[in-house]
Amino acid sequence: MAMIDYTLDDSVAVIAMNSGENRFNPDFLNAFLNVLDEIEHQTEARTIVVHSRHEKIWSNGIDLEWLVPIIQKGDIPAAKDFFYLLNKLLLRLVTYPAVTIAALSGHAFAGGAIMACTYDFRLMRSDRGFLCVPEVDLGIPFLPGMNAILAKAIPHYKLEEMQYTGCRLTAEDCEKHHIVRKACHIDDLMNETLAFARSLNKNRAIVHEMKMRLNRPIIQAIEVEDVPYIESGKFNIG
Repeated sequence: MAMIDYTLDDSVAVIAMNSGENRFNPDFLNAFLNVLDEIEHQTEARTIVVHSRHEKIWSNGIDLEWLVPIIQKGDIPAAKDFFYLLNKLLLRLVTYPAVTIAALSGHAFAGGAIMACTYDFRLMRSDRGFLCVPEVDLGIPFLPGMNAILAKAIPHYKLEEMQYTGCRLTAEDCEKHHIVRKACHIDDLMNETLAFARSLNKNRAIVHEMKMRLNRPIIQAIEVEDVPYIESGKFNIG
């Protein structure tokens, strides 16, 4: 099974992440980018839905088992290349020429939570799963583009609490604070998400232009940022 695959449901492309906890490493990021390219250039899909085939995890973010040894052995260029590749995926999702929906079928932690916030809409299972950014405990400060992405989906007062405490939000918490459109049981999640997705048969060019204007602060933050904390010693796990 491919790391990332998709099926078509009329004008909706349903993307499945199949890489276990769907942690970010170069193989995963490149596979995701390739699928997004294929959907854009080889289909007429106007909405994408992204879910996970893992029974309890949507995405656990950066693959630290892959990244930390690279940093520890001093391969700073490889580490920086990884973060630039991650930024490429995040920027692609923020500007994608179709309406995007995350069906949060399990935990979205750290980088997984950041990626969830790149989508235009989110629905989340109510019977299991948290949204959480525990970087304060991991010793990983957010890049400017990551902060801008989080602020796109999470109200500032809640984002401060999440970043400084590392607290975990349930689907009900997320719905209450308008982070997700709807909290629903896993048995209903995909039906609810697909019904909503089918109603969003919008013109690709218009959607893309709206995103380029609406998300300009995110685009600018990602385009100008570097990853200096790797070299400055601010990246300290634990």
